[in-house]
Amino acid sequence: MPEKLEEIVRAAIAAAQEAGDLPPFEVGDLGLERPADPANGDWSSTVALRSAKLARRAPRQIAGAIVAHLPADPALERVEVAGPGFVNFYLAAASANEVFRTVREQGADYARSAMGAGTRLQVEFVSANPVGPLHIGHGRWAALGDSLCRVMEHAGYEVEREYYINDHGSQMDVFGHSVSMRYRQLLDVQAERGCDVEAAREVLLADRAAFVADEDDLRPETHPLTDAFNEALGGNAYGGDYIVDIAARFVREDGARWADAPEDERMVEFRERGYRWMLDSIRETCHAARCDFDVWFSERSLYEKGPDGTSAVDRALAKLDELGHLYRDEAGALWFRSTTFGDDKDRVLIKTNGEYTYFASDVAYHYNKFQRVDHVIDIWGADHHGYIKRVASVCEALGYPTQFEVLLGQLVNLLRDGAPVRMSKRKGTMVTFDELLEEVGADATRYTLISKSSNQMIDFDIEQAKRQDNTNPVYYVQYAHARICSILRRGAGVALEEAEALGMDEVAERAVGETYDLGLLTDPAEAALARKLSELPGLVEGCARDRAPFRLTHYAEELAAEFHSFYAACQVLPGAGRPLDEGLSRARLAACDACRRVLALTLGLVGVSAPQSM
Repeated sequence: MPEKLEEIVRAAIAAAQEAGDLPPFEVGDLGLERPADPANGDWSSTVALRSAKLARRAPRQIAGAIVAHLPADPALERVEVAGPGFVNFYLAAASANEVFRTVREQGADYARSAMGAGTRLQVEFVSANPVGPLHIGHGRWAALGDSLCRVMEHAGYEVEREYYINDHGSQMDVFGHSVSMRYRQLLDVQAERGCDVEAAREVLLADRAAFVADEDDLRPETHPLTDAFNEALGGNAYGGDYIVDIAARFVREDGARWADAPEDERMVEFRERGYRWMLDSIRETCHAARCDFDVWFSERSLYEKGPDGTSAVDRALAKLDELGHLYRDEAGALWFRSTTFGDDKDRVLIKTNGEYTYFASDVAYHYNKFQRVDHVIDIWGADHHGYIKRVASVCEALGYPTQFEVLLGQLVNLLRDGAPVRMSKRKGTMVTFDELLEEVGADATRYTLISKSSNQMIDFDIEQAKRQDNTNPVYYVQYAHARICSILRRGAGVALEEAEALGMDEVAERAVGETYDLGLLTDPAEAALARKLSELPGLVEGCARDRAPFRLTHYAEELAAEFHSFYAACQVLPGAGRPLDEGLSRARLAACDACRRVLALTLGLVGVSAPQSM
């Protein structure tokens, strides 16, 4: 409809100019939009206000001339000039209701856009160090990143999902030493108690649980093994239960093979194998959250020498040097002139001892990205805010001044029935993303984590997310979808099992029939439902443009509410003592089916399922 309205408005302006009712002027954006209040029409144009200076006429005079020259069209019930010069369009019922038919014909392709056509977009998100399980903060980035990718794909972008594996740096050695120490402790416990590895593992876990419970460290005798672990590693260790689990796996697979090996040799073995196991676990967690990546990019690969003897880091720094953006100080350190691009200070790339800084990896990594895609979106935690300018500066220096952006995500407060869930980084205690998915489910977890703007903190109440009633937003929306499926099954005369075999699209075809008259739908509740469905195309483009997939959850809840209002006001199926015209019933079933499809599409765009029954 916006395209049709644009066509007739431009035709009206041309006719008014030809008749001399308007002077010649170039017509720009017509400013077509949906009024917030339906009383102001189905669509409104601000073209008269936008053209006042060019036409040297009052906006209301321009608007009046446009309306006077509008070609007759059965899609329009009436057109009015309002306020300072708005042109408000009121659609005929049959025309407004055509959205029901459009949705049914287009199905999952409804609201697709060519907005991003031809643009290769990469979204990099989660990217947690592969030295521990994902936590709820990572879960938020997974939900946000994947939902954004789905929205951008629907808006026409060619999207690549990427996970950056931080597998180069001191944290990897800390991980290896942590596993090594726990491995040695497991062997010691086995030897002292004459038990198997499973029993030894329980001893270490019980000791760690006592350490966690002893918040003020008043009873060290209850956790000597964990104290020894921390003391041996100088507190520079990963202390979670998962480290004990990884060490136990080494004992099961290798026995005491590494007991007498030099610490560095044992650490490297445990680091490399443990890292692979941890990365496999992260992949599985992401998959369980319906978040699968196209590329898993290893930071280590940036330092691997190619046939020409250079690495990706070497090549990126050489490019910056060629462009005149590097210099060495008196001590021999290599610097990037980031102040040239507005950063508060220049940034070190190679220290005086020849060691690369983490920023050197960032430089090479983002240079690599732009060899593959046109535009990059990185999703980072809010604590990385200070890194944005330096990375943006290097992207600008490399010739990509507008093709890099960062979305910052705020933290998640985990609650249970309103009470904070206590977690401690020092104690190594947290609720893993896996545990949350298992307890709450992927649907409620993803929906909750995507329900607010990324720059807002989220209070995630586990018990609220598990509730099976209308106080739980995801349940409310899914129930609306399931309710429509039930209506369509009854309309088609098929049982649930048969419907599952046929698929709901076929069930809907049987219920609605081949022909139906949407002009019969004249109730205000039907008009409100049609209006809400027609908002999705513009909403998808807005979500893509503003990187704001959270708006889809609000829309889904509004659409579910409109459907419930429609169903309360409009009888859909004949019943005992409640006859209904067959044509009207078919038209209303078509409206139900269109609503079902849009609910499923909207939920799908945020990675949530649309159940047929609940």
